[in-house]
Amino acid sequence: MIDTSTAVPPAGDTAGHLLITGGAGFIGGAIVSAALERGWRVRVLDSLRRDVHGGLPTPDPRVEFVVGDVTDPVVVAHSLLGIDVVCHQAAKVGLGVDFSDAPDYVHSNEVGTAVLLAGMADAGIVRLVLASSMVVYGEGSYRGSAGFARPGPRRATDLDAGRFDPLDEVTGAPLEPTLVAEDDPLDPRNVYASSKLGQEYLATSWSRSTGGRAAALRYHNVYGPGMPQNTPYAGVASLFRSALQRGEAPTVFEDGRQRRDFVHVRDIASANIAAIEWTAASDAGVFRAFNVGSGTVHTIGDMAEALSRAADGPAPVISGEYRLGDVRHITASSERLRTELGWQPSVSFEDGMVEFATAPLRAAVR
Repeated sequence: MIDTSTAVPPAGDTAGHLLITGGAGFIGGAIVSAALERGWRVRVLDSLRRDVHGGLPTPDPRVEFVVGDVTDPVVVAHSLLGIDVVCHQAAKVGLGVDFSDAPDYVHSNEVGTAVLLAGMADAGIVRLVLASSMVVYGEGSYRGSAGFARPGPRRATDLDAGRFDPLDEVTGAPLEPTLVAEDDPLDPRNVYASSKLGQEYLATSWSRSTGGRAAALRYHNVYGPGMPQNTPYAGVASLFRSALQRGEAPTVFEDGRQRRDFVHVRDIASANIAAIEWTAASDAGVFRAFNVGSGTVHTIGDMAEALSRAADGPAPVISGEYRLGDVRHITASSERLRTELGWQPSVSFEDGMVEFATAPLRAAVR
């Protein structure tokens, strides 16, 4: 069943009509707010899955809301009526619990994207922004004695022994992490990563066959107010924040020195707006990937310590535990996004952590 509520577009609406799939989610909701501020007329398509949404959202009265699944062609066709550009955020996210999650990842992410793109082709809609992820790279990029290096998956025997860093095959010393660029090799290492790369490949095929213009935004570690607090697919920022809210110390895996690029959700939203506007000016039949990161490297331990300080909570505990599907270091070069789209992040790590330490989270999933 398609459930809709329609609002009158705001006076002076000149930007166009935007569909945001997954617009009730953590990132999608931030994009909705940013789009409304820019004068877009916004429609949201969201399935309101109970394993993602702990409580029903309260839609902005300016937004037309469609409750339905992006894998349903009838719902998608209805949602695309009168739309100028699509911002596709709907996806099953996270590393997953175990491999039994694979069919749901593939169905939600790849089948859903295929249905959406087929509907866009039928409707003659040629502008797309796709939520992708840093996970398409696998392990980050490194420099070793022979120059550029991309190490293979880490072995459980090394991790059990506390050898977390990838090693130079010649010298045996740890490789030096470098920033990942969009043209670096792609190497998805879990089902979620494979499904995100599958979405990119589908968007590439769509752009070539229809003349569409597509931007894929490869998000790095997103955090901010409104994160889900207790799903098994939540990111590390949410897990640390939830532990502190319970009065518990954040538990940091490995040695806490894993390098990441933490980017605030408001900066993710502004990157989406920049990409949406880029699709209006780009050439026909173009697919372009963009990293979205803050440009500043921090460790996972840095984040845990910053949140503990800001919340006046217990110090983090370094557990030495690991998840075999995790990568050691991955940090973004967002130079392409800055140069080609004129985007700049606006929230510093320090300010973002202070805000996030006490910001409201989404209701618990039950």
